[in-house]
Amino acid sequence: MTRLAVVTGAGAGVGRAVAQEFARQGCDVGLIGRDRDRLETAAAELRTLGVRACAAPADMADAEAVERAADAIEQALGPIDIWVNNAMATIFAPVAEIDPAEFKRATEATYLGTVHGTMTALRRLKRVDQGTIINVGSALAYRSVPLQSAYCGAKAAIKGFTDSLRSELIHDRSNIKLSMVHLPAVNTPQFDWALNKMGRRAQPVPPIYAPEVPARAIVFAAFHHRREIWVGMPTVVAIMANRIAPGLADRYLATAGYSGQMTDQILPADAPANLFEPVPGRYGARGRFSDRSRKGSFEMFTDRHKAAAWSVAAVVGIGALAGLHALAKKYDF
Repeated sequence: MTRLAVVTGAGAGVGRAVAQEFARQGCDVGLIGRDRDRLETAAAELRTLGVRACAAPADMADAEAVERAADAIEQALGPIDIWVNNAMATIFAPVAEIDPAEFKRATEATYLGTVHGTMTALRRLKRVDQGTIINVGSALAYRSVPLQSAYCGAKAAIKGFTDSLRSELIHDRSNIKLSMVHLPAVNTPQFDWALNKMGRRAQPVPPIYAPEVPARAIVFAAFHHRREIWVGMPTVVAIMANRIAPGLADRYLATAGYSGQMTDQILPADAPANLFEPVPGRYGARGRFSDRSRKGSFEMFTDRHKAAAWSVAAVVGIGALAGLHALAKKYDF
């Protein structure tokens, strides 16, 4: 039987790649996002792969709009089996330079967008007591970086929300599956359209992964019901190093967290910002860093082989700690 997967934030970036990967696996796909034209283009691409697709524009910060989008998808394609919460927004700026309205909007789009999507999915999946919800997280849910406080806070909140809901589902003896997939730096258009107050163009902190890498991990989680998946070695290093030496990580990121996220290119005065309104244009899954992006990862290793993974993670964590100690000596912090 063909399954129906709904992907939020599906117009571009990781969401676009996830929708394509579901289609390649033979799933029908419902696409939710703010830009109607981009969603329709994405849906047309999926239909060329031999599946059905439905574009349902909605702002994930608007709970009622999310409900209407889910209704439209079910009317067009049938009952939902898989729901992926991927929509997000970020801001590149120090906390002191972010307006309260901007913090509120980024939190509503990223954190509350996931809450709204999860609640909408639960209402439908509970009717049949089956299905899967995937919440897309980040290494930054565990180890925050400077200049993206709104995004880091939202991703940490998503993790807490997901863990709470998981216990509730276990209590209810529900057959609904819940997973979280944590991403590394990914080559997506967000670095061209996120609100940026730094005066220089933003970049993902290297190493950078092609969006197809986390897309494969997300689709894997949808069919294999893993609790969590950490995508890529940088995610493992960030999480383990923060557990071992968070103070040293704070000091290291006080320098590297600034230089690593900004290029030397001047940000144009008319640079677009998608925080409050979508940026029009023919954006796809990938951003402008394709020549620097990795197209593969051992991302499944951490969940397929947990015992071995934790052994590797321990070694990586010790190595990261040693590296941070060396940096501490070098920079005298």
